[in-house]
Amino acid sequence: MAENEIKKKAEEFFEYVAKFSAQYPDISQGFMSLMGGVMQDGALKTKEKELIALGIAVGLRCLPCIHAHTSAALNMGATPEEVMEAASVAILMAGGPGMAHVVEVMKAIEAFSEK
Repeated sequence: MAENEIKKKAEEFFEYVAKFSAQYPDISQGFMSLMGGVMQDGALKTKEKELIALGIAVGLRCLPCIHAHTSAALNMGATPEEVMEAASVAILMAGGPGMAHVVEVMKAIEAFSEK
């Protein structure tokens, strides 16, 4: 049940991102350009950057970010164990709110992991 709910929320998020992009193309293109430049392989590989982004998402308590970066990290080859370790660092840095939101990471792993 959680899997479908998480995937549905992710689809809805990206649907509205597309609507925002159509309505405000300059802002969207600027953000996407920044994201593309930052998230490409460099001294850190994209997978590592996705894990960092996931930790920050947990710390900031951004549910759409948690879902998007969990999915992206898994798609980049991160294991569920790596994802949870990155999320655990956020618990250390964010305290109780991080612990509360690591549950969303677990739900997202279930939703986006290949079975």
